[in-house]
Amino acid sequence: MNAQDDLASVDAVIARARAAQKAYEAGASQDRYDRAAQAAAWAIMEPIRNRELAELAVKTTGLGNVEDKVVKNHRKTLGLMRDIAGAKTHGVVSDDPETGITEIARPIGVVGAVVPSTNPAATPANNIINALKGGNAIVLSPSPKGVPACEVLLGYIHAEFAKIGLDPDLVQMVPAPGSKAKTQRMLEETDLVVVTGSQDNVRRAYTCGTPAIGVGAGNVTVIVDETADLDAAAAKIAASKTFDNATSCSSENAVIVVDAIYDAFVEALAKHKGVLTKDEDTIVSKLWPDGHLNRNAIAKDAKPLMEALGLSGSVPEDTEFVVVETSGIGPQHPLSGEKLSRVLALYRAADFDAAAQTAAEILSHQGAGHSIGLHSTDDARAIELGKSIPTCRVIVNQAHCFATGGAFNNGLPFSLSMGCGSWGGNSIDENLNWTHFIQTTKIVREIPSNEPSLDDIFTDYWDAAGA
Repeated sequence: MNAQDDLASVDAVIARARAAQKAYEAGASQDRYDRAAQAAAWAIMEPIRNRELAELAVKTTGLGNVEDKVVKNHRKTLGLMRDIAGAKTHGVVSDDPETGITEIARPIGVVGAVVPSTNPAATPANNIINALKGGNAIVLSPSPKGVPACEVLLGYIHAEFAKIGLDPDLVQMVPAPGSKAKTQRMLEETDLVVVTGSQDNVRRAYTCGTPAIGVGAGNVTVIVDETADLDAAAAKIAASKTFDNATSCSSENAVIVVDAIYDAFVEALAKHKGVLTKDEDTIVSKLWPDGHLNRNAIAKDAKPLMEALGLSGSVPEDTEFVVVETSGIGPQHPLSGEKLSRVLALYRAADFDAAAQTAAEILSHQGAGHSIGLHSTDDARAIELGKSIPTCRVIVNQAHCFATGGAFNNGLPFSLSMGCGSWGGNSIDENLNWTHFIQTTKIVREIPSNEPSLDDIFTDYWDAAGA
């Protein structure tokens, strides 16, 4: 197939999606939108299919582990379904007599979504459910290694659609094999693009001419202060760091520990199977052997990681992750960036203020806008970080990768895509959610005039500055 045929194949998919969406909207009701979302959710949550998708994802991408992906596919989808259960996405969604404005929810049209290989089932499912809830069709562009899982997921969704009379063309993908040209065409021809994954794809989305939502890079930094419950903090960091072999953008990459409890916290990490090494140069040389992350270390289980880092036989047999003592920050110090592996950089700070400064420097290097963690019993410090650090989320006393994308014990929306605001070069500063997949028409009526006088507006100013 030549380049022109490649683009024509994408055009054909989008044309079918557009026709299906128009019919979906024409016969719309809230019940219909809700039922479609439920169908897509059950397609991935049904236990046998969930496991098949998890196994296929690990087999084809080489990233993560099956058991954790099963949990992720289930909990992320269940949480999303909880979030959208009562959401109004069809018809009149608000009517305010005081303003005279009635809002009517309307679909966006055809959504184009670029999804990463790290979550080749959970992320597409999240986007699909949100799109259907809003009355849209959706076309996916998976990473090359994520194509098999995406194809199988769509097959499961179409099987569920057949049970309730929905057009399978509502959910499609760019014809395989994928290519940058095909993805670009999708970006240009859909009505909204949502991009999770490489920053190159995010930049392309924001310059494609289509309204776009892209999310920034993660490089989660966590502070542990002298008031923290050290064992609880270590347990949460260990669980989060090792979950799905650190494929999540919300996995801890650096922990900054204040001097007063540094040694005690290192002991707590060891209790939770994190081994400390001070041989930074060796770890860096093994993790970035040619200036790029070692493919034998990225998102691997503990034992293959130890082999890749040359640590086999020199660390306890049950070691789950590696903690590397370091102090450098910036391009010449790769441990200060995202590692996509069970490797955690460890920084020492004189006190909380110094820790906050180190965290700001790390995020300014990489990960600005995404999130920061704090283990502390002093809530004022969380507020302080929220006022001073370039971040959209301060996650307090939680396992970061379970919390940032929404959890059943916090109030964030369930999502696999975290907006990073202007700090991360993004158009949103919140978790991607159903509200981003609809638009509204406003009916505007005349109301009694509400025009202030100049005195109403400027009296306080004149008193302070003079007329």
